[in-house]
Formats: sequence, structure tokens, C-alpha cells
Amino acid sequence: MSLNAELKQTLGLDGLEYRHNLGKDELFREALANDRGRIRADGPDDEPKAYETALGLEGPLVYYSDPSCTGRPVQDTFAVAWPEIVDKVWWKSDFQQFAPEHFEPLLERVAAHLNERSRHLYVQDVYCGWDPAYAVPYRFVGEFATHALFAKNMFADGVDVKNPDDKRWTLLNVPSFHCDPERDGTKSNRAVIIDIRNRIGLVLGRADYCGVVKKTMFTVMNYMLPEMGEMPMHCSANVGARGDGAILFGLSGTGKTTLSADPDRELIGDDEHAWTEDGVSNFEGGCYAKLIDLDKEAEPVIAGALSTPGCVIENVPPLPGKALTDTDPQDLDLTDGSITENTRLSYPLSANPNVADGARGPHPETIVLLTADAFGVLPPVSLLDTKDVMYHFVSGFTSKLAGTEVGVTEPKAAFSACFGAPFMAQKPSVYAEILAEKMRTHKARCILLNTGWSGGPHGVGKRISIKHTRALLNAALAGDLDPENTEYENHPIFNLAMPKSCPGVPSEILNPRNTWDDKAAYDRQAEKLRDMFRENYKTKGFDQLGIEAVM
Repeated sequence: MSLNAELKQTLGLDGLEYRHNLGKDELFREALANDRGRIRADGPDDEPKAYETALGLEGPLVYYSDPSCTGRPVQDTFAVAWPEIVDKVWWKSDFQQFAPEHFEPLLERVAAHLNERSRHLYVQDVYCGWDPAYAVPYRFVGEFATHALFAKNMFADGVDVKNPDDKRWTLLNVPSFHCDPERDGTKSNRAVIIDIRNRIGLVLGRADYCGVVKKTMFTVMNYMLPEMGEMPMHCSANVGARGDGAILFGLSGTGKTTLSADPDRELIGDDEHAWTEDGVSNFEGGCYAKLIDLDKEAEPVIAGALSTPGCVIENVPPLPGKALTDTDPQDLDLTDGSITENTRLSYPLSANPNVADGARGPHPETIVLLTADAFGVLPPVSLLDTKDVMYHFVSGFTSKLAGTEVGVTEPKAAFSACFGAPFMAQKPSVYAEILAEKMRTHKARCILLNTGWSGGPHGVGKRISIKHTRALLNAALAGDLDPENTEYENHPIFNLAMPKSCPGVPSEILNPRNTWDDKAAYDRQAEKLRDMFRENYKTKGFDQLGIEAVM
């Protein structure tokens, strides 16, 4: 079936020009020439959204999303509540039900809108996943060349999937269509809607943040893989010289990207993976890095990628009084968060040194749950058994620092189930059970690694040094922290197994209570955090999902 016929059948599009599978240079030029929309809150809807730097085609494309959408529009994200999925999906405030009786008429109105405009659309065929057994053919269809370029950067190409037409998902991205909540059943004039039955994603209105093109498909994968008995994961992954795989779960600020980028280990990927019967494989063909306050010396790969041909820089402001066309991308002020703190860079996975062949690796020997405890009370490292893993995995704890948000004067607990709650389309227990089963099958160890504070909370104590964190991680990877190789003691408040010694790490810091001058103050702070864990467990109803409480 021809592309025109497929898109007519799938989406109702008819009589349009499709610019299909253009190369990066072509998409770059098309974005400069054609991508138009709002880039200022008080601005018109026809301003240029894409710009070149002084490097031209040899450098990045700089893109500005709508100022009301500089991150994922979580309150406007839905799945069509078909009867066959309604009891499986984990419905929540950032993944709501969309009435089936509203979806099909809405799709028809979107198609009519595009057909009447009679403009060209960009179509990019890629794959979500590198493992042919589980990869999903992904067709991006949209109004902006920038989004097509982003898809080309971020997803795999040339994966040998059998019968791709029978498995293909199609994402239709239409910024020019503004929803009418009363008519369309949306919450606002924009919407991100996933139709699992018909394998369609619909992105409408002021939802043109590039990350939507990526995260919508990951939400799809997070629904589909458990249906096959396999594990989708929001994590980084790498593999050592002796073929020992590792996966690292962690929320923003915990060190997931930094710790996985080890010169002595091959990188599988830094964000989204599948753990299947064949091992671990990356979902992505690219990286989507935060740029705000980037330390170029500490993150040389990301810094170098700023100048990569065809990469996409998102929402970094131009220098005052200087045109982007006269600016080298290395000179951009990455501390400028005046548009958003969520400034981003999309670049190919190949820009990283030492990438694992085919972005795939073996079954992991070591699983790492990362947390950055700003309360200063969790042990630097703990060994977890199966029930501990399930509890801490569905808890997904880290903490925000005092001063990072208005009104935050002390550390603030943050819990995100499975270390990526917004993208988890099924109930947290589903993923925890698959993870536990795979750990048992492949005899993987698991540690809770705290990259946060010691000796007191943030503002009083000190952050655990990266030197000691790496030594703890390396010891776990080498098996030095296995029970037969070291002695453990139990933390009486958190019920965590703490090693009494670790190569390269002072023994006195392994029990965090030892690092506080005021032991009673430590106990009070630890009990306070433990109670936050308990309240999150109760509020989320994890007991009703079969997750055993461990503290």
C-alpha cells in the first residue's frame, strides 16, 4: 500500500503532499523555511520557530517551543479508554481517560482541518527499539520539520522488524489545530492522546515541545512490553569488559547519566530500555540532555554535541543583542533559564564514545536504584533483597533541595513510582513483579545507592563525594558487596542492609548515623523520612497492589 493510501486509511488524510524520510540537511533547511508558530506569550502565531547558528548546516538547529509548553503537558495527556484496556491502565492526573465517543470525531475534525489547509506534512519512518524482536515501527507525521528531525535524531533506523506494517504506530502532530474542550472532550486547547486499540498517537495544539515526540512512544512501549511479559525501563545501562551488564534507575539529579558514562564500560543508553529474554536493549537512537547550567568539563560529550550537525537545541535564549546566526553554539549562555529551566539538546547516540554494538547488551548482573537523599539520613549503599527491590522500585524516592523551588526551605521528598511514573501506562506492581522475576531468573543483585548528603541535611552536611560513590558502585559491579564477601548490619529505622566495609570507602561513613554529630537529631530526621515513605506507600495504595511494606 502506498504512503498516501496508508495515511488516508489510518488517519483520514487526503490530497496532501508528504515530505517523506528527508535527510538531516533537508529537514534542517525545511525547518528554517517553514516552521512557524508562537515563540512569545504575547507574540503572533506565525513567527519563525527554528534558527541556525554561525555554523549553519554544520551545526545545530535552535528551536523554540510554544512558551506555554516548554515541557511535557502532563495535565493534557490521555489514553482512549477502550473497554479492553480500561482495567489495565494506571489512570492518574498525568495520564487520564479519554472518552472513546469523543476520539473518533476529534480525529475526523483534525483530518478535515489538514485536508482543508492543503499544506505539506513531514513523514519520518523510524523504530522505537533496537532489538528486532520487540522494536516498534514508528511513523511520525507532522507539520514541523523540526519534529521530524528530532525523531530522526532520537530513534533507531534500519531495524529488521518482521511484518512492520502490522506493528506500526503512527503519531500525528498538528500544532495548528486548537481543541475546543466543550466540543472535543479535552481539558484545554491542546491534547496528547494515545489510542492503543488503533496504534495512533495524536498531539494537538500548543503541545510542540520536542520531548512529546519521544515520550509519547515510550508510554506506548511501557504499555506494550508487559503484555509480552517483558520489562520496559526508564534507566541507563552499560556493560563492562567481562560482559557484565548493569542498569541504573534514577530520577533527575541522582547521577544516572554521569555514573553510567564510565570510560571503562560500554554505554547501551542513558534513558529508556527494554529488558527482554534476549538481554537489555535501548529504545532510542539518540540522547535528550538537559542543558541548564551544563558543566562542560564534567560533561564533555554533551558539550561537544552542541556543535554536532543536525542536532536540536531547544529553548536556549539567544545572547543579548546578538543574532543566533552570528553565534557559535559553544558561546550560548547555558545558565540562562529565562525561557525555561528545561533547556534541552537532542543528539545522536553515536556522538557518545564507547557505545555498545547495536545499543544492546546482556542480562544485567547488577541493578542500581539511585537516590539523592538531601535529608542526609539514608545509607550511602544498601543491599536489597527481592521484597526490598519491589518496595523501593515502586517508591522511586529522591529529594528536592532547599532553594530549588519558591517556598522550599528544607529538603522535599519526591516519589515517582518505577522512577518514571508519568510514563508508566500500567500499574506499578506490574513492572515491579516483572523486575523481581527477571532478577530471580538471571540472579541479578540490586543495591540502593545514595548520591545525596551525609553528616546532616543539605545546607549542613556535605554531599557524598563522587569518588566514594564511584567506589561503592564499582564494588557492587565487581561483586565485592555480595553477602559472601562482606559483613552487613541492619539499619534499625529503614530496615536496610548496610555493608560494614567497602574497598576505597571509609568504613565510618557507611552507617550514616556515624556522620552526624547530634545522634538524636539524626534519629528524628531518619524517622521523619521513614514516615514519608510510609505515607507515600499508604496514599498510593501499594498494599492493595500486592507490594509488601519493608519499613
